[in-house]
This record gives sequence, structure tokens and C-alpha cells, in this order.
Amino acid sequence: MFMGEYHHNIDAKGRLIIPTKFRQQLDSCFVLTRGMDGCLFGYSLSKWHQLEQQLQKLPLTKQSARSFIRFFYAAAAECEFDKQGRINISSTLIEYANLSKNCVIAGVLDRIEIWDEDAWQQTSAETAQNFAQTSEELRDLFDLNL
Repeated sequence: MFMGEYHHNIDAKGRLIIPTKFRQQLDSCFVLTRGMDGCLFGYSLSKWHQLEQQLQKLPLTKQSARSFIRFFYAAAAECEFDKQGRINISSTLIEYANLSKNCVIAGVLDRIEIWDEDAWQQTSAETAQNFAQTSEELRDLFDLNL
């Protein structure tokens, strides 16, 4: 399980350090792709394969399924760590997530998320503001006891 929030800089060549704690869980190679809310999602290969199996069940006759799969897979890339624990992020993914110098790498259950720091701060502030209401809604859906 991934958890925690780390701040690192992306360099001009698109290289970003992934925290040691996350590297250990991702092994030597993982998949990075477009995420939701303007961030990038990173999955271990085993989790990626599980996700692939689920997505293959979506009906190709539905436009929304085709669009989602296309968008999700088209920019996906396998990432390997260099000796300094960095990955090289493609320009397509950098542009999608609007990554500037300051980035946040967050652990979120079964994946990591890579955010531009300004977008992360804005999303975090909005989430904090609505946390109580969201907790109530989720509690009703899943019988959560937070």
C-alpha cells in the first residue's frame, strides 16, 4: 500500500526522483500514465496487469469505454529507475499534468500520483474544505467508520 506525500523537483530533462519507500514497492519497473484530476498515476506491473484485465471486460461497443481506454493507454509508459532513483517522464505526460519544477509524489492505496505542486495545493485545499461532507457520503455508501 502506498501512502505519504513527498516533494521533489523535476529537472529540464523530465527526470524526477521517486521516494525510496515507493521505489521499493514499485520494484525496478512500473507503469506511469494519465490519471484523473490532472495528475499522473503510477502502478506496479502486477497492479497494472490486474487493471488491464478489468479494462478488457469493458464493452468496445460503448463510446465512453473506447475513449477511456484510448486516453488511459495512449500515454502509458514503462518507467525504470536510474542509479539516483529517478524516472524520465515523457513530454506528453509532463504536459498533461502541467508539471513545472516543483512536484508532489503522493501514495494513494494501490498507486502513486504525481502532481504539479500548485495543483496539489489547490486540490488539497478543496478536499480539506469538503472533507466532513465527503466522509458522510462515503460512510453512507460503504459503512465507513472514520
